[in-house]
Amino acid sequence: MSGVRTTPEQRSQDVDWNALLNRALAGEGVRTVYQPVVDLTRGTVVGYESLTRFDGYPVASPDEWFGAARRVGRSAALEALALRLGLAGREQLPPNTFLAVNVGPDVIDHPEVRAVLNGHRNLGGVVIELTEHARIDSYVSLEPSLNSLRAAGAMIAIDDAGAGYAGLQHLIGIRPHIIKLDRNLISGIDRDETKRALVEMIGTFASRIDAWVLAEGIEHLGELDAVMSLGVPLGQGYLLGRPAGPWAEIDRRGAALLRHQIPSRAEHSLRKILERTATVYDKAAAAGAFADDSTDLVVMLDAHHRPVATMDADGLVHSALDPSMRVSVDTPVAEAAERAITRPAVQRFHPLLCVDELGRYIGVVRMERVVTYLSARTPRD
Repeated sequence: MSGVRTTPEQRSQDVDWNALLNRALAGEGVRTVYQPVVDLTRGTVVGYESLTRFDGYPVASPDEWFGAARRVGRSAALEALALRLGLAGREQLPPNTFLAVNVGPDVIDHPEVRAVLNGHRNLGGVVIELTEHARIDSYVSLEPSLNSLRAAGAMIAIDDAGAGYAGLQHLIGIRPHIIKLDRNLISGIDRDETKRALVEMIGTFASRIDAWVLAEGIEHLGELDAVMSLGVPLGQGYLLGRPAGPWAEIDRRGAALLRHQIPSRAEHSLRKILERTATVYDKAAAAGAFADDSTDLVVMLDAHHRPVATMDADGLVHSALDPSMRVSVDTPVAEAAERAITRPAVQRFHPLLCVDELGRYIGVVRMERVVTYLSARTPRD
């Protein structure tokens, strides 16, 4: 019958997916693009998400491709291909940026996917983004895989947070480094108080587990204003930069908007009272750092430059693995103070260890300086 329109789902079901997958898995028409991730506090690109595109096929939608691959039992093969192509650009990644790659939790232990990941012994600067396309039945079963990825230097991100109860379950079960807010949550957030309240709640939760929040799908100025006013540190979307070849900068229009919209909270961040201190990579080297009496605090780092402990001149070691000990260097001082006083009494006055988007050590902020800074800004009668 003429004039009858078919939906994308119906068109997808009419396709011989095994035949198309055979061609794609042989490398035909498959390419990788990279979408910028922007630090909304400083207006700079801090990372790129690797995305797969399928050229010259009757179906172009990546969601349809990966959904079909899952239906016909070839999900691991397609995800392994996308992962390999995405990681291929890693060596040319601009300095001080991370690379995010998508992996389904249902295939993260599959031999084809593990072979790609194991081919990169050092995963520093890589973010493994767990997609919600497949249900997670057991977080305990994921722990060995995620722990091995963390040990290799990778960070873990949860995609589509806020999309439903499953998203909240992911946050609690996985404790990710980055929480990506679902694009449907960001769409129209400037006109929806319920969405703003949910983002604010997720932001509070993220601060407690030492995670960064990333708002994806930012397409309009009002949405950008809203997420920035809520203190969301990272953003992604067409307004800031479209998926493109390596390595796209912030969209010209988006960059101009950021220059005018970066909030005053950046002027009152922990960077204002940051202190540099000696760093070592093992306990034995700490003694030498105290030799000239020029420091009373040493920060011990792991191989990926992330803080694992502090040591004082008396030789006392304090673990830095508790999320309450670490904080983003761009956190406003007042917000950091509120977070610090929720720590256990024995940790309450320990220095805050400031880190960047990849959890790498930047410096320390002593609680004495926090109190002094806030006191100086408090009006006096």
